[in-house]
Amino acid sequence: MKKKAKNPMSILGKLIKLILENYPVTFVIVVICIFISAVSSSIGTYFIKDIIEYIDPLKQQADLGLAVDYSPLVKELLKMLFVYVAGIISTYIYSRLMVNVAQGTLKDIRNRMFNHMQTLPIKYFDTHSHGDIMSRYTNDTDTLRQMLSQSIPQILSSIFQVVALTVLMLMLNVILTILMMIMVVVMIFITRYIGSRSGRNFVLQQIAIGNLNGYIEEMIEGQRVIKVFCHEEHAKKDFDKLNEELCRDATKANVYASILMPVLGNLSYFNYAFTAILGGYLAIYGVLGFNIAKLIPFLQFSRQFSMPISQISQQFNLIVMALAGAERIFELLDEKPEEDLGTVTLVDVKIENDTLVEASEKTGIWAWKRVSNDGTITYKQVLGDVRFKDVDFGYRDDKIVLHNVSLFAKPGQKIAFVGATGAGKTTITNLINRFYDIQEGQIIFDGIDIKEIKKADLRRALGIVLQDTSLFTGTIKENIKYGKLDATDEEVYEACKLANADSFIQTLKDGYDTVITGNGDSLSQGQRQLLSIARAAIANPPVLILDEATSSIDTYTEKLITEGMDRLMHGRTVFVIAHRLSTVQNSDAIMVLELGNIIERGNHDELIEQKGKYYQLYTGAFELE
Repeated sequence: MKKKAKNPMSILGKLIKLILENYPVTFVIVVICIFISAVSSSIGTYFIKDIIEYIDPLKQQADLGLAVDYSPLVKELLKMLFVYVAGIISTYIYSRLMVNVAQGTLKDIRNRMFNHMQTLPIKYFDTHSHGDIMSRYTNDTDTLRQMLSQSIPQILSSIFQVVALTVLMLMLNVILTILMMIMVVVMIFITRYIGSRSGRNFVLQQIAIGNLNGYIEEMIEGQRVIKVFCHEEHAKKDFDKLNEELCRDATKANVYASILMPVLGNLSYFNYAFTAILGGYLAIYGVLGFNIAKLIPFLQFSRQFSMPISQISQQFNLIVMALAGAERIFELLDEKPEEDLGTVTLVDVKIENDTLVEASEKTGIWAWKRVSNDGTITYKQVLGDVRFKDVDFGYRDDKIVLHNVSLFAKPGQKIAFVGATGAGKTTITNLINRFYDIQEGQIIFDGIDIKEIKKADLRRALGIVLQDTSLFTGTIKENIKYGKLDATDEEVYEACKLANADSFIQTLKDGYDTVITGNGDSLSQGQRQLLSIARAAIANPPVLILDEATSSIDTYTEKLITEGMDRLMHGRTVFVIAHRLSTVQNSDAIMVLELGNIIERGNHDELIEQKGKYYQLYTGAFELE
């Protein structure tokens, strides 16, 4: 199905607004220079009439042997020269300035996209291909670059030129000008007919590029899996299908774009020939005072008149493609940011005379700060008491995946979630972070509904170690500091020692200054996981969420970090998503989930005595899938 830009004029208006916000004076200068450049070429041609009218009497004077005064002719020639020089200078100025405007505007757009992307909820990234998002930064912004630096100046120049030519042609001959207008209407109709078909396919082309980029990214990230399962041929077929869709849409778009210029060019030749015939007749018989001196510039105008129409038509396809890309960019910018109505903040405090007092320095003691409507400030120490009360949640309102979930974790307790894939274990931890908001019920943190807490402050109070580690380009030290940006080097070393990551880091050539690239591909899975644990340790949060943090670590490495993990969990509230039951036997409470319901709860011994689902899992009578 063919897709059009929803509102191209609105998108164009947004782009112009962006330009005026950043470069109001520069853009006005550009428009003025474009006007001078466009009008100068037309006025320069108009001088031909005056020059011809001067030449004929001068020739007659010379033939009669009379003294010839060339000063009026020289004056006209100098006027023409001045006009053309002004046009050349104006063209240089606006071309140079427009490069700055275009690149600066693109920089601003990329900044806005990236900054806005940081405000979007996790749901957006779960429902959009990462390759497609990347395509908006690359392919779509590149189409905008072409439009801003080439198409907009060219179209403005063409519009000014058309207006100037129309006025000058009317001054020369009304009849021929009417003929030109009729031909212009025909050219506009053809441009619109062909251009609309090309435009629809340019929109599809941009979408196809995004889909193809998304697929390529997935294939690059999953090369090991592809090779292990001998999936190469199937991957090729899927790629060929997406590539064929891109080829088809791009071909259709460019076929229409390619035939437009030849059609308009032949029409302009036909128009020129017809104007010459009719103009010659009018000049011979002197209709409405028309003569050869007026015919020559008029014929030149007729050639010039077709040029701006052709240029507008030529730029039309680039503009359509750019607006298709801009629409995708503004779709991202118009995405609703993550809603945050919380007012309670997280602050450092110290205890003076059994009273919590806000501190400007790091104290290791945190408190929730609430400012009431009357300005009263109250502090409540962060303990890590987390409670779910009758929580219902679904990623879509029509499909609830957690049903009436109630649980509590007292400060310092270790709570484990056990269940098959899709039972809702990770979903519960996502709700504690407020990556998603619940439909019904309450989640309480230290007696405060988490909806009242600012999301950034809530997440600062939580440390997460995921099964799939994410490392970033930079040194090991910088990656550890993601958990605490203002951490000292000593704090980094202590955190790594706590997670037993220090020993392997010291064996690296550059130690803590070793540069990581490609998500740490030069490190083993176990080493990456150790760095992830150290990153959580340096944050020193009161609540930890561990998504089977040791599942990807070999037995020897797991043994090394057990003591470190115990120290890390000591005194904190810990939520553990368990795939291996041996890691949760010492939990204060174990929640067994099935299809979004808590079907069993208790410690290890209590659940074994019940001989229910947990007993079956532990004894091997039933295995997790």
